[in-house]
Amino acid sequence: MAKPIPKRAVKSIRRARAATPPGGRLTIALLSRNRKLYSTRRLVEAAKALGHGALVLDTLHCNMVLSRERPAIFYRGEEMPHVDVVIPRIGASITPYGLAVVNQFDMMGVPVLANSIPIARSRDKLRALQLLSRFGIDIPRTAMCRYREEVPQAVEQVGGLPCIIKLIQGTQGVGVMIASTMEEVRGMLDTFWNLGQEILLQEFVSESKGRDIRALVVGDRVVAAMRRRARTGEFRSNIHRGGTGKAVTLTREQAETAVKAARVIGLEVAGVDMLEARTGPKIMEVNSSPGFEGLEKVTRVDIARLYVEHAAEFSRARQAGRGSGGQHLHL
Repeated sequence: MAKPIPKRAVKSIRRARAATPPGGRLTIALLSRNRKLYSTRRLVEAAKALGHGALVLDTLHCNMVLSRERPAIFYRGEEMPHVDVVIPRIGASITPYGLAVVNQFDMMGVPVLANSIPIARSRDKLRALQLLSRFGIDIPRTAMCRYREEVPQAVEQVGGLPCIIKLIQGTQGVGVMIASTMEEVRGMLDTFWNLGQEILLQEFVSESKGRDIRALVVGDRVVAAMRRRARTGEFRSNIHRGGTGKAVTLTREQAETAVKAARVIGLEVAGVDMLEARTGPKIMEVNSSPGFEGLEKVTRVDIARLYVEHAAEFSRARQAGRGSGGQHLHL
């Protein structure tokens, strides 16, 4: 009598028999320093579930070679095998090297879901806000100055005290503070300037204290959104800072604003953070490598699958010569 097939083997057989994805199987490369990160792991799972191959590449192990004949990437000593599309998940701490790797893939003719220009824009908070405001998207009033004697005027220009002070480059709420007195403002600015950091002063939107919305844009639509609330005694609502999230259905204005913000920056996939002001949504930040653990948990939306499906569609469109399919405003 034949032995029964183990359940694990049955699952493997079913996966192997799964229908070939529309348009054929692709090899998807994920640029990520840690394959165990939730978002990286979920993207790999989604790619395999859809019938695609998935490679996780540590960005810092991608060695770039330039020559007269052709650009190339060697990964851990071996020349990079063929990949059909690259999904960059570039951490803020390795932005310069990560952008160089993204550029190298682009030069090799490999479709990259987010090229170096929009990633760099999203990492520079001032540049991102400049672009958003130029294209008519509402943002918190923001000022930047470099001399101590000009600080009082800058504070007044953003609506007075209290005000928000932000590092131009920061992530997950790091480098974001609130100042309630002019002495606090000056002390924070002096500290950052002495460390060689540039900062922004920003309007404190009182009606949104401790609360904001994170919307995940994929292509031309918002696929999931949550309202984040800060923990007691904290004004930053980031989940990494102990905030909590609850699924929310966006208004038409909020959804359209989020999609437009992603397009202005030039991103196919973006996490868009907005404040709920009396005058409507105010965009705070557009993230080029959004984590989505919290969003998947509170919304029950299979974001990883939608992310990979869009990457595959993007790759096929690029290889067919149809461009990205989006109408991004490159400046």
